[in-house]
Amino acid sequence: MPGKLPRNYAIVFGRPARALQTVDQMTKTNLPLNADRLWADVMALADITDPARPYTRRSFTALFLEGRAFLAKAFADAGLAARIDTSGNLIGRIEGTEPALGVIAIGSHSDTVPAGGRFDGIAGVATGLEIVRALRDAGLRPRHTIEVIDFLAEEPSEYGLSCVGSRGMTGSLDDKMLDLREPGGEKLRDALRRVGGDPDRLDLAKRGDIRAFLELHIEQGIVLESRFLDVGVVTSIVGIRRIEIIFQGEADHAGTTPMALRHDALVAAANTVASVRLAAEQLAAEGADYFVATVGILNVDPSASNIVPGRCRLIVDARATNPELTKRFTEIVDRESMAHGAAARVARASFAILSNGPPMSCDESLRSALRQGARDLGLAETDLPSGAGHDAAFMSRIAPSAMVFVPCRAGKSHAPEEWADRDAIAAGAAVIYQAVRAIDQSPR
Repeated sequence: MPGKLPRNYAIVFGRPARALQTVDQMTKTNLPLNADRLWADVMALADITDPARPYTRRSFTALFLEGRAFLAKAFADAGLAARIDTSGNLIGRIEGTEPALGVIAIGSHSDTVPAGGRFDGIAGVATGLEIVRALRDAGLRPRHTIEVIDFLAEEPSEYGLSCVGSRGMTGSLDDKMLDLREPGGEKLRDALRRVGGDPDRLDLAKRGDIRAFLELHIEQGIVLESRFLDVGVVTSIVGIRRIEIIFQGEADHAGTTPMALRHDALVAAANTVASVRLAAEQLAAEGADYFVATVGILNVDPSASNIVPGRCRLIVDARATNPELTKRFTEIVDRESMAHGAAARVARASFAILSNGPPMSCDESLRSALRQGARDLGLAETDLPSGAGHDAAFMSRIAPSAMVFVPCRAGKSHAPEEWADRDAIAAGAAVIYQAVRAIDQSPR
């Protein structure tokens, strides 16, 4: 069965031969938290979905607010004081015995992509909640204040922006972003008010008291599963740049307009898509640095079989561990798209960088605490980079930050088939629990 781990990791990793427990056995005996309770939270949130498009709970929607209500109640039941900050993040807080030491924050996001998975983000929020419960069950009162954070709109929202809440918490949400509109015309600033934030007081959301931020996430890749590993300790998170390109031509009758007289915006867009792919392949092949790029949005107007497209809009998503590659890629696409517009006899109406997040390295001391936590639990771990963006990337701007990955079946994510085993999530959560205990007990 996918996700199951071998009974003897010694063979896989060349360790001294010794009998090691499976995760199933450890869940029943060694893990310092309640795997069933954690799993129940993940599944309860998964059930709050558009039934026609499982699993969909888009940010700013009624379903998203229903999920938030579930979390707020769960926070309160666990003894956490819940609030929504001015950047729209739901935060559960339990005061430490020495609050001057600062905050240990644990979290992720509860929104999903359209028809996305049950675990992306959700498992990270549920992990924070379960860690607080486990501390309470063990009769432990941490020295540090503990916060569990459900960040607003980590996934790209209808307003064309991702990581809205973590941007706000780190002072990275500006007026230009707040003026972005969704297709119906609503501005992001107005949507933020709808979900309990306050765009006029974003300065109150920015934090300077967080000593450590930790996030659990499914890997969204196949390394852990294929190598029979329990957890990955994330080394770095790619920077993400999103570029909007608009071509403006002329809509004409598809049957009566001669080919030589057409101003087809889709031709320019299609050739640009091909250039994006070629440039990304060339940059990825240059060396050790990670680089990928995708055109995930292509809007054609008017979209009809018998009309020459008059306008095309495309969004490029570029990700790299080296910002110099992103810079070079942007220059290539800028130059090529201009040429494609000219060749198709259409205007390149705009070339705009919608958002730009630099790559980040996870904090080494937190990574050491996570590795030690895995080893103390007898779990097999490895270092892994992240090719996906996460709230932790923004949080690293204001606090030491680190992440734990857990295996997901066949690396599948952002799809209804996304799956992570109960025991895999519990093992990753237990690693973060161990790290929280170590951070809390360490000298200031």
